[in-house]
Amino acid sequence: MSQIRVKKIIKALNASDGAGVKLKRSIGTPEADYIDPFLMLDEFGSENKNDYVAGFPPHPHRGIETVTYMLNGEFEHKDSTGAKGIMASGDVQWMKTGRGIIHSEMPAMKEGRLLGFQLWINMPAKLKKNKPEYVYIKSNELGTFNDNEKSIKIIAGQFKNIKGPQTEHNVEPIYFHIVLNKEKEFNFDVPLSHNSFIYLLKGELKIGTKEHIKTKNSNLILLEKGNKLLIRANEKSEFLFIAGKPIGEPIARGGPFVMNTKAEILEAIKDYNNGTFAKY
Repeated sequence: MSQIRVKKIIKALNASDGAGVKLKRSIGTPEADYIDPFLMLDEFGSENKNDYVAGFPPHPHRGIETVTYMLNGEFEHKDSTGAKGIMASGDVQWMKTGRGIIHSEMPAMKEGRLLGFQLWINMPAKLKKNKPEYVYIKSNELGTFNDNEKSIKIIAGQFKNIKGPQTEHNVEPIYFHIVLNKEKEFNFDVPLSHNSFIYLLKGELKIGTKEHIKTKNSNLILLEKGNKLLIRANEKSEFLFIAGKPIGEPIARGGPFVMNTKAEILEAIKDYNNGTFAKY
């Protein structure tokens, strides 16, 4: 049994995407380019409607999965498979882009607070040309655990005997949203095969039994491999815990496309430009 320790603390960088939506990016940066199988993690949120009102107009993807978790606000989803709907507070959309999808995410709110996350997960070569798939998960479909020390929403994986809605996945993902009360602990057995990290929304945590640099607010805490995770809240804290099994394949990036070779990126660009990209 090995205690999981902090490997590195990564400050999220201010960025923008879509039509100028302001966000904080912690994976997909020079400091954390790729944490196999995770390609990108964005926190998007603001009280100011001008920071998000332009949304994410239609754009393509190939070779990845996007997991969008809406903590506060409403966005409207439309895509080239015909899927559409309003994603509200607490909802999740899990989109497997496979060989190609074109989608838009536009605010269905005129004002108010927006807060959410988008995680990109790589797909292995054998799945990158599969037909795309869109899964919409309502907030009441998430696994939930509550006691007087903590509350956990389970998007993927299992805590105790409670499972999240996303199962039978090739990278065996774990995705928890945790609120931990002051001076309380969260203990969890992590598969030794998995890479894992914590994204701290607010509060202050101690990870493991050894002292490390204190971390607060919008920081990604990259963890060493191990199987015993111990987190203690120095104050009431809210965070994401995410883990997955590495794919271990070469990657080539081209904006919204992630494949295994540069030639496949050029093929994706060609398919998109000649109108055959999202033909199923």
